[in-house]
Amino acid sequence: MITVSRGVLVALAAVFSAYHVVLGITSMGMYRHPAPVIVAIGLYVAATVLSLALPGRIALPVWIAAFDLAVCLAMPVLVVSQLDVSRDNGYATWYVAAIGTLMTIVMVRRRNVFAWFGIAFLVAHTIVTSGVVALAEYGVIGSLVWVAAAAVVTRALGAMTRDAARFARAERQVVEWHAEQEAHVVERQRRLDETYRRAAPLLLRIAASGGVLTEEERAECLLLEAAMRDEIRGRALLDDSVREKVLSTRRRGASVVLLDDGGLDELGEEDRDRIRARLAEALERSQADKFVVRTVESGSAVAVTVVGLRAAKSASDAAAGADAAEDEVELWLEIPRHEDAAAPH
Repeated sequence: MITVSRGVLVALAAVFSAYHVVLGITSMGMYRHPAPVIVAIGLYVAATVLSLALPGRIALPVWIAAFDLAVCLAMPVLVVSQLDVSRDNGYATWYVAAIGTLMTIVMVRRRNVFAWFGIAFLVAHTIVTSGVVALAEYGVIGSLVWVAAAAVVTRALGAMTRDAARFARAERQVVEWHAEQEAHVVERQRRLDETYRRAAPLLLRIAASGGVLTEEERAECLLLEAAMRDEIRGRALLDDSVREKVLSTRRRGASVVLLDDGGLDELGEEDRDRIRARLAEALERSQADKFVVRTVESGSAVAVTVVGLRAAKSASDAAAGADAAEDEVELWLEIPRHEDAAAPH
């Protein structure tokens, strides 16, 4: 794609505008009095400089667009008042092309209403002062075509810009989705590898023994099943230290339930490591019979809650033959989402 810098476009517009000024100056002999024409040239130069020289934004400031419109209203009045409209004035009607150029600049710089008002006044003034035929003779139709073409091109470029921005957003979303899917694939593969690494020796023993297992091997199968369940439901709660503490806790007969509902997904690895270290420490120190570990949704200051329950059966319950009394809370821990956050225990 061929691109043209803004500086080149401004330079071309400046040269084209200067050409109209030269035509006006070289046609001074055709005017009754040159003073109004000189004023018109000065206004045109000032409007063109203001319209082209302001950097940093596409849309023209309203006050400049209003000044350009005022210049376009004044120029025909000043120049035509010094011409004999009954004869061919040649390049003395330079103001027509000058207004077309100035209004084209205003149109390109996103002030459509001002541009259309300016070119409409030029058409109306020409018809009133010189007749409909003068629209072609003076070049008013050409100026009108310039402004209309600028409106079409500007609208097309605006649509292209919006489409390009939309496509760029769609591309970023596709890239993000693809990266997310790749991350899920890598994570699943890692968990499968971990599961295979831990399950393969036991599966080989089961195959070698024809399915006849000792009590210890059956217990190991149950522990392996629980560990595999942790890999699915525990996700971000797990690292090697947590896995080790969960396994040792289960070996002493306690129950551990790990539930990760995505509450840690937005945290950095440093915060996750801190949370897992606190969890491993809590599992090691507590002698509860049942642990329930659950992540908390991202809006909370607490990242993970750890509840440890101890089964209680009083002597009176046993004498009455009652079932175990309601479990007692042996551990209640809330691990904060961030290190500097204070969470109750």
